Amino acid sequence: MTGDAKRRCSWVSGDALYEHYHDTEWGVPETDPSALFRLLMLEGMQAGLSWLTILRKRSRMDEQFQGFSMTRLARASNRDIDHWLTDTGLIRHRGKLTALITNAQAALAHPNFGKWVWSFAPSHQIHTQAPSFTEESTAMSKALKSAGFRFVGPTICYAFMQSAGMVNDHARTCFRHGECQRLVDQALARRGVNA
Repeated sequence: MTGDAKRRCSWVSGDALYEHYHDTEWGVPETDPSALFRLLMLEGMQAGLSWLTILRKRSRMDEQFQGFSMTRLARASNRDIDHWLTDTGLIRHRGKLTALITNAQAALAHPNFGKWVWSFAPSHQIHTQAPSFTEESTAMSKALKSAGFRFVGPTICYAFMQSAGMVNDHARTCFRHGECQRLVDQALARRGVNA
């Protein structure tokens, strides 16, 4: 426990790493295509695992996957996958590791990847409780799968939308809610969406 008195979302466990992620990253709008790709890949890696597991392995994944570089991952081979499967600092799941390569190739093939994924952000949201998926995340999932992406189901896509700041699901009582809402509104307005 960190012992600070900040009121956070109920899902934050009290772990210092988790709290830092919540307080500084989660829900802050990200528009850089490379950073968006990294976030989407991390969400796919989480499938069936806790987010804290991903946070604990994230720096090693960044190191091994060269910051989730699309161009480098797109050129990776089965030999790379075999090597990654021996690294205990990574998520050692062949399907997820293979998807990194496939997804990097698909992202590079899509012009304006960042603008494309942001086109699925809802123009407004009214949630009393964060959903598992939405109409928008389902549409994103369908489009990504059609483009050749894997590990991008509607729930993964909604978690990606949350982490990338396309939606603000900080609890209204959370100290980050107001600031993140302001940032989300600004990001949507810059894209010509009435927030």
